[in-house]
Amino acid sequence: MNADSRIYAELVDTRLSRRAALLGLASVAALAGIGGLGRQAAAGQVASSLTFDELTKVYDDNHHVPAGYTASPLVRWGDPILAGAKPFDPKALSAESQAGQFGYNCDFIGYMPLPVGSKTSDHGLLCVNNEYANPHVMFPGMTEDDAAKKVSKDQADVMRAAWGHSIVEVKKTDGKWAIVADSKYNRRISGMTAFAISGPAAGHKLLQTSADPTGTNAIGTGYNCSGGMTPWGTILSCEEGLSDTFGGDAAKAANPELLERYSYDGSDFYGLARFEDRMVLDQEPNEPNRFDWVWELDPYDPAAKPVKRTALGRFSHEAANSIVNKDGRVVVYLGDDDYFEYLYRFVTAGKFNPTDRAANMNLLDEGELSVAKVNADGTLQWIPLLHGQNGLTPEKGFADQGEVLIKARLAGDAVGATKMDRPEDFEPDPVSGKVYAVMTKNKKRKADQVDAANPRAENQWGHILELLPPDGDHAAAGFTWDVFLLAGNPAKAEQGAKLNPGTSANGWFVCPDNIAFDPKGRIWIGSDGANDFDIADGLYAADVDGEGRALTKMFLACPTGAELTGPCFTPDGKTLFVSIQHPGEDSETLEKLTSHWPDGGDSMPRPTVLAITKDDGGEIGS
Repeated sequence: MNADSRIYAELVDTRLSRRAALLGLASVAALAGIGGLGRQAAAGQVASSLTFDELTKVYDDNHHVPAGYTASPLVRWGDPILAGAKPFDPKALSAESQAGQFGYNCDFIGYMPLPVGSKTSDHGLLCVNNEYANPHVMFPGMTEDDAAKKVSKDQADVMRAAWGHSIVEVKKTDGKWAIVADSKYNRRISGMTAFAISGPAAGHKLLQTSADPTGTNAIGTGYNCSGGMTPWGTILSCEEGLSDTFGGDAAKAANPELLERYSYDGSDFYGLARFEDRMVLDQEPNEPNRFDWVWELDPYDPAAKPVKRTALGRFSHEAANSIVNKDGRVVVYLGDDDYFEYLYRFVTAGKFNPTDRAANMNLLDEGELSVAKVNADGTLQWIPLLHGQNGLTPEKGFADQGEVLIKARLAGDAVGATKMDRPEDFEPDPVSGKVYAVMTKNKKRKADQVDAANPRAENQWGHILELLPPDGDHAAAGFTWDVFLLAGNPAKAEQGAKLNPGTSANGWFVCPDNIAFDPKGRIWIGSDGANDFDIADGLYAADVDGEGRALTKMFLACPTGAELTGPCFTPDGKTLFVSIQHPGEDSETLEKLTSHWPDGGDSMPRPTVLAITKDDGGEIGS
């Protein structure tokens, strides 16, 4: 550890100790011990409100939950969800069939109660992102490395039909969840769905193409990672950077610098550019600018058109989680999931109307996008990304507000935002009002690049920050912040993990990704990347305050090659939905599968949503 790393490690220790004192814990010394590198007390010495029997670390081709819980597959890739859809046939995949079936690689889950506006916990809509496709475990005769050259047009069409978003009506009867077949609400959004473009960048010259000279109508979505739910009952789906879905020569395009900043290099991972000219960078250089947005959809209206909301900025969106501020405006927290990228916040200009749902439908078109500068003294400054301010001028390459939003990364560069360790989920705790920002990892950070908010070089393990809005004002210009935890194995001092000292040998984890909060305000953390450490990805839970603060306990272990995404609770806290994404992704080919989950035998692995309930009918975790 070099001098800079030691300084920041000591600073984190000091901040964690100060945080414990401010909380007035019964065992301040115990929580302060989080800051001690490698220190770990025996499990059970520190109290946790989570009463489930923690799993023992396990990594096999099954999913595991604690005794007293049941995790049942609810909907799998390929399950028919639309009227007349064909049954899943892994040997006869087609775009036509996939259009009526549940999508691939499920991620974000939003549970929307039925009827709209209620808190019903046994009947609702599951709104599920389908992030991307794995051609080497969908089609025969190809590897992950050569799929781009081998996929046929029909296979490319299957993949684009398989990603996007799926809406399914679900109902709990006699304690068991099932999808409602042929529901009027069931729907697929795909890589070929028509979208409207709204907000300050709509119609901008950088969004205009030969097929859409108006710059207001886009075709398709993709890499739909996490997302969010609005207070008025719509879904926000995040496009997490479609850079490797395009081909062509970026250097010959009209805007090579912009393409490079957004990592559009012509790699064409799925071979789409071989079949469609708009996916060729040097033929349609503005087509990429129509992706990497947050889009909104009303799941209660089967005819609603999804809308890309440009006021929320363009970058590799991971999540878009909102809260109604004390003054009635809505605040959306946004993270850019890439190395050395930024944390963002959007504050609406208008106020949420709780009695008129229709009045809220365009709230996200007007407001202020800002980016975070995280300071070593424990303060955080939100810097507005507004045209004409902070150097965002025509002379600096920002002709208007639309261009600021299209080039949000470049705007963040220009105003001196803090470069983070791959921001993932970014979410307010609805009970406490505190905000948690997840940094999954950053192996590229060098020793001379560490800072207070990113205190480890070659950070392979990830960490979570806790942000505190002053007096609960989420629109305030400045926050304070603390380290909630630094992930890793506390038994290995060189990793620099900082967890509650009561964390067991099964409770530590790496690479936090998606998070959720149960009705009691406890944090549930999904991981993505544990397979690199020869352990299963899974779901961990912890208190955010009290003696059990940051005492993570393992609740779920994923099957081989899979990650845990999209944790989502019903309003009563008695059901937890999770996505098991890309089982068997580590397979060499379809002919050499490492996983046959969830159906077993010699079946093809199928990404699946699980419904988890407690056998006694009680709340999850308690």
